[in-house]
Amino acid sequence: MAPSSSSTSNSNLSLLLLFLLFFAAPWAKALNFTRQDFPREFVFGAGTSAYQYEGATDEDGRSPSIWDTFTHAGKMPDKSTGDTAAGGYHKYKEDVKLISDTGLEAYHFSISWSRLLPRGRGPVNPKGLEYYNSLIDELVKQGIEIHVTLYHLDFPQILEDEYHGWLSPRVIEDFTAYADVCFREFGDRVKHWTTMDEPNVLAIAAYDSGAFPPCRCSPPFGINCTAGDSTVEPYVVAHNSILAHASVVKLYREKYQATQKGFVGMNVYSFWTYPISLSSADIAATQRALDFMIGWILDPLVYGDYPEIMKKKAGSRIPSFTKEQSELIRGGTDFIGINHYTSVYINDASNGEKTDLRDYNADMSAVFRTSRNDTPSGQFVPTSIPVDPQGLQYMLEYLRDTYPGIPVYIQENGKGQFGKKDSLNDTDRVEYLSRYMGSALAALRNGANVKGYFVWSFLDEFELLAGYHSPFGLYHVDFEDPNLPRQPKLSAQWYSKFLRSEIGVNIINMISADEHEHADI
Repeated sequence: MAPSSSSTSNSNLSLLLLFLLFFAAPWAKALNFTRQDFPREFVFGAGTSAYQYEGATDEDGRSPSIWDTFTHAGKMPDKSTGDTAAGGYHKYKEDVKLISDTGLEAYHFSISWSRLLPRGRGPVNPKGLEYYNSLIDELVKQGIEIHVTLYHLDFPQILEDEYHGWLSPRVIEDFTAYADVCFREFGDRVKHWTTMDEPNVLAIAAYDSGAFPPCRCSPPFGINCTAGDSTVEPYVVAHNSILAHASVVKLYREKYQATQKGFVGMNVYSFWTYPISLSSADIAATQRALDFMIGWILDPLVYGDYPEIMKKKAGSRIPSFTKEQSELIRGGTDFIGINHYTSVYINDASNGEKTDLRDYNADMSAVFRTSRNDTPSGQFVPTSIPVDPQGLQYMLEYLRDTYPGIPVYIQENGKGQFGKKDSLNDTDRVEYLSRYMGSALAALRNGANVKGYFVWSFLDEFELLAGYHSPFGLYHVDFEDPNLPRQPKLSAQWYSKFLRSEIGVNIINMISADEHEHADI
């Protein structure tokens, strides 16, 4: 059996060298490249997700998801819901035309389990089936490569009520049956399937801190939860997620792959980690953070088991794989998808290990900071933290070395405003995207097996962290207008010119102010 990442793939020495490189050679803002510098088979696209984009939450037979329950309980910072979102359920034809007009080569979206199977299992909703078939057919007509995520954090409420969702091994059978419907109905046109979006974030945010639905946690690790156990539930949820993914991959490989010739992968949320100092403790904590965030999900799918450091730290609180399960999950992904926005600094926190009450974060024994001089942070989300394109290059090269040979898709990368007004003249977003694309190219040239890059998001939509007050889109959506009109931002124009090989990444200096409206939205 190949060694796991925690034992060989990223030594303390390599982390030290990366740390020195970070301080010695800051990332250059200006990069000179065009679309032609990437391989022809490399795809550029953008993405959305079902609950954030579709709206029409109570139309045509769709049943509630846990995000409907969460938002209708008033738990979003702006008290918003996804009832309308970006209106994609009714405006998808218009949006596919925008996708094509922009020159996107691929589009990444998710399917609503609740819309397709309103009972969570059993009969297929004909209206839901019609919607996704129509969306897919429109994309095919426009020659857009289709990438689909089966589950983007929006679990059917009916199954959550029945057996507590991802906490129960019963989810494996239901998720596999749901995937079977998707493969059967859409697999003749869809070749790239991601089973789950960010199972590491699902486990932490929904079952440790309780910040995401179904809002399970226990004191002192989370607040305002009515049920849960932060000490064990994150590990159980991740365990069932991995087994469910492996079950779906087995189904696809045995029943569909030979004829449909597609691929099934897993997504993780990622950030690059820098030690906050040159101390051996901080350097070790930096590797430990990578094992706990990345290795937690990917090590089992490549090597058949969790990183040794996780098993040591969590002990009996992390479930064990049986021999049969280990054989099932090993080699159980055709590609890796990452959502990547930023980097963090790591402080060792091992001095707290002797406490009796422990959760995932205590086991990791690492404190997250947004800069070397910042206050500690436990957030695993892209908020106001600094831009660090070089961190994406390091992450891609880490995946190259840790999980050799496995293709990687950057499935989310983008810039939100987080409470500030967005601008049609979003030069900051253009700069962000161009620099991160440059880091992907640098990693590619260094041997990373990177296959695609997707901007988050194609258009403004309901954001899971901030509702309608954190726009990420290439296209502005006027949420105050019942018609939800779309309007291109500078970033959409820039991306379009780049993809059509009309321009390089120095677009910020090549589009004059009078070519685009300077306006706050």
